[in-house]
Amino acid sequence: MSDDLPLLVSVAELRERLDDPALRVLDASVVLARPPEGGPYAVVSGRDAYESGHIPGAGFADVAGALADPDAPFPFALPTPERFAREAGALGIGDGTHVVAYAQESPMWATRLWWLLRYFGFDAVSVLDGGLGAWRAAGLPLSSEAVAHPPATFVARERPELLATRRDVEAIVGGEASACLVNALPAPVFRGEGPSSYSRPGRIPGSLSVPYGTLLDPETGRFRAPELLRAALSHGGETDAEPVVAYCGGGISATIDVFAFALGGRDDVRLYDGSLTEWSADPALPLEVG
Repeated sequence: MSDDLPLLVSVAELRERLDDPALRVLDASVVLARPPEGGPYAVVSGRDAYESGHIPGAGFADVAGALADPDAPFPFALPTPERFAREAGALGIGDGTHVVAYAQESPMWATRLWWLLRYFGFDAVSVLDGGLGAWRAAGLPLSSEAVAHPPATFVARERPELLATRRDVEAIVGGEASACLVNALPAPVFRGEGPSSYSRPGRIPGSLSVPYGTLLDPETGRFRAPELLRAALSHGGETDAEPVVAYCGGGISATIDVFAFALGGRDDVRLYDGSLTEWSADPALPLEVG
């Protein structure tokens, strides 16, 4: 059984468990096509990349499509419990299974799947450290054969304490609630510099900058050593004694920060799912630059 797998799984650990019938390895890749001059990005399914080569036995999790709300005004939005339960069950996720999520490139798609499963009450999920790049670097084989795990019954049990809504963030900005807002985007985007993919550049007032890229080794894409993660996430001690709400552009890259907090034992960090896509679209809501 795979219920003893750690939150962050190495290539060696996964390779040893690939024959476990309870394992559900899922490629969660998505491609974002960003116009160089700025403006909204195009969301492209990662299915083609999956079909060209994936970890043997891995299925494909459509994070941007099946596992998102198709009626929301912004991409990747949290789906209804009914939709998520149906689609997770179709992926073979249910009691007695363990998910290992990975992505072809950035781990943000794997951590997004991790967060979605956790939000809907499923804890038996790990992330492959380094994703497909680490698998390739280890010289391990790939498969082009599409995989469908046997359907399962997934029971969605929402954990609203893991989610921050726009109203929650407004309360923090307005001083009605106490929490640290952590912005996971690169530092120039945090400062409002350069082309923007959002309605307006800048950050939510009072935010701290913890770019998701600083939590990863730039050469391997693997998560940095625990002591380096703790130092980055602590932000000089500012996040240590406060509730934390992480956000980014669309609720994806911030899940890397949320996952890194969880690696350090902190599982109470909330995700602002709408993030800047929602916040910046309303000109009445404040943003800071510089």
